[in-house]
Amino acid sequence: MTEACHANGVDFHCHLDLYPDHETAITRAETARIYTLSVTTTPKAWPRNHELTRGSHYVRAALGLHPQLVAERAAELPLWEQYLSETRYVGEVGLDASPQYCSSLDAQVRVFRRILECCAEAGGKILSVHSVRSVPTVLDMVERFCPQNRAIIVFHWFTGSRNDARRATALGCYFSVNKEMTRSERGRTLIAELPIDRIITETDGPFTEIHGRPTEPADVQYAIGEVASVRKASVDSVAEAILTNLRTLLRSGLTLPRPL
Repeated sequence: MTEACHANGVDFHCHLDLYPDHETAITRAETARIYTLSVTTTPKAWPRNHELTRGSHYVRAALGLHPQLVAERAAELPLWEQYLSETRYVGEVGLDASPQYCSSLDAQVRVFRRILECCAEAGGKILSVHSVRSVPTVLDMVERFCPQNRAIIVFHWFTGSRNDARRATALGCYFSVNKEMTRSERGRTLIAELPIDRIITETDGPFTEIHGRPTEPADVQYAIGEVASVRKASVDSVAEAILTNLRTLLRSGLTLPRPL
């Protein structure tokens, strides 16, 4: 974990393989010394992501099967299972019950259940979880199929209620937050009320923008600034808390396959 002492920030949810130049995006995150979790949306994207990040100090790839793609990609679940032993990180996975994707919700639930079961069986996994309009169901499934001593859930761009947040916290979950969340009063209230020791930052780039361009891992400074503003804390104290949270997350009783 020695690199953590020298990191400049944490981007725990970014789609580096969706930037115009994947390799350059990784290099920029590495040069900026931002701990970056490069999530994927399909198992077929895993080999290239794994290849490009396996020698990195600061960038890790996560094995995903995005809920918004389950309708057409559910048949790739066996491939996801095949690759799971190659990584500690899983994402983007979860559920999406928004109108555009609710027709595939039953299939999403089947896929997500299997993902949770596999992670619980393997142990030591950290999951970046999508939960649009489905937080209570996600929490039910996590509680039933993936005990917190077997894996850790990090809710990406959490939009649940206060009660959902309290329940997630009790289950040992973390929350990755981004600048875009602070544009709404609900998002600001949520960030203000989340336990500071469970917050880490993300960009969700390139799906968010800053100054008219896609965000990238180095832009987590803006998320840190917004969290500090919402919580009426100093930027330095929030930045240090986030790095501390990352260290705690990675050391939380789960076996580390390699240092981070």
